[in-house]
Amino acid sequence: MQSLELRNETLVEIATFLVRRWSQKENVLVEFSDKTETKTRIIENKVILTPLEKRIGSYFQRYRQLRMSLWYEAMRLKFCKKILSSDHAYGFILNTLETRRIESLGRKIWRGMDEEIIFNYSFMFVSRPPLHTVYGKARIVEAFYQYFMFGAIKGEIQSSHIEKIKKASTFGIKVVDEAIQKGHDTDWLEKKVNEIIKILDIDSLLTVPVSLPFMKAGMALTQEELLKFLTIVSKNKEGDFGKTDPKAVIAGQDVYDEYKILLDENKKSDNTGLMPKVIGLQTPATKNVDETKIYDISLINNLKIKFKEWKSGWKEEHLKSGDEFDEESYLEGHEPFFTDVKKSIKTKIVILLDHSSSISSEALEYKKATLALCEVLAYLNVKFAVYAFSTENRAVVCWQVKPDSVKWNTTSAKRLAQIVANGSTPLAEVYKKMHPILQSKRPDIFLTLTDGEPSDPAAVRNMTKTLKSFGIQMVAIGLGQNTLRATTIALNLKRLGYERTLAVSRLNDIPSKVIGILEES
Repeated sequence: MQSLELRNETLVEIATFLVRRWSQKENVLVEFSDKTETKTRIIENKVILTPLEKRIGSYFQRYRQLRMSLWYEAMRLKFCKKILSSDHAYGFILNTLETRRIESLGRKIWRGMDEEIIFNYSFMFVSRPPLHTVYGKARIVEAFYQYFMFGAIKGEIQSSHIEKIKKASTFGIKVVDEAIQKGHDTDWLEKKVNEIIKILDIDSLLTVPVSLPFMKAGMALTQEELLKFLTIVSKNKEGDFGKTDPKAVIAGQDVYDEYKILLDENKKSDNTGLMPKVIGLQTPATKNVDETKIYDISLINNLKIKFKEWKSGWKEEHLKSGDEFDEESYLEGHEPFFTDVKKSIKTKIVILLDHSSSISSEALEYKKATLALCEVLAYLNVKFAVYAFSTENRAVVCWQVKPDSVKWNTTSAKRLAQIVANGSTPLAEVYKKMHPILQSKRPDIFLTLTDGEPSDPAAVRNMTKTLKSFGIQMVAIGLGQNTLRATTIALNLKRLGYERTLAVSRLNDIPSKVIGILEES
């Protein structure tokens, strides 16, 4: 099982699909971060996950843990009114109570999860620190968490403390059960936190250290070690889950069957991306499409001539000193020497093409210009991807014209040709649909070409900030029928957080503008 692995971009797409399905929220974003523990930001509709390489066990075991982390965070999105920071005892205890509450509520909706929950509990227990490695009163909080969640603790603790921990755990289970039976929410449960704090005799602002696994991330447990922890947890959880077969839990056959399907789909989707329709990306049909109408051979050839120096990898530049003296330049007052300078474009770029209804009157020329851009980028061996958006059947669609994993070809041209300009400019929604791709691929530049004002500027500003946090340079080109209109659009885009905005009033100038951006990057 360890030899079968999924690409990172596939994992992001799978995670996005699963968390949206389980939470029943369509706009949830998923990020991987090795700088923080798994957490959910309700206001932002965002789940931040610990990546697979930071988890314990074989690759398949880590995939199962990731899957269950997603399920829990999806249930938090669905059932929690707030999620406090776990850095202090008060928030840590509330979040712990909420974990048990949302688990019970989630099991009623998603039946058949019990074996995976028990499996995940085993690794959660493995990952908790032995009590002798936790100091001060934080040890009491950690012991409470272990006893409340797993019915056991790792290591020893003073007898006076263990009585408090058992009492607090019993009280915690009681209030969670009451919350479930009577339909109480997070706010009601939060009122019970201070009572647990009093029982444990700790300060609500007590710092709780981040829990780090006592085993090295990625280290595989032996079957015997895993079975030991799983047996302890399953026995202690019989009251909640009934009897489980430890060997069946370890095998995880249902999930493994799903995992194998994903691996097969992963292989098939090298050219088109995994499950694009599910997570909001669609691939345009290419049957009965005449792409020749959007080929402007003259424009393409002129661009290739203009940038032929980039193709060769060398460019002649005039400098104060160099390989050869140029008398004519000297007499004209320019730098007198010229030399050959090595040039190459290593920048990775993702291009998003606005196909809203406002572009429809010039859609043909727009497509000719953007196709010429793609032709010259391919000519220069630039790594690039192309997407477009429009509205179809009253729903915004993000079209995948060309992923970065394939070369530009007639199929990509056919995809571009068949997109019909229609609808408004919901940039924030489009960015959310593209978020998994951008987060996994992390291009150097994300370039948006648009001729209109976005439907929700504040939402675009937030998404721009999120994408910039991945190290992506956000660039936009404002398209207008004249210089004034194009400049106005570019200035408005600048206010949305783009690091650079340009104005274009002549569509044929688009390729040169984009190459100029790459040249300066």
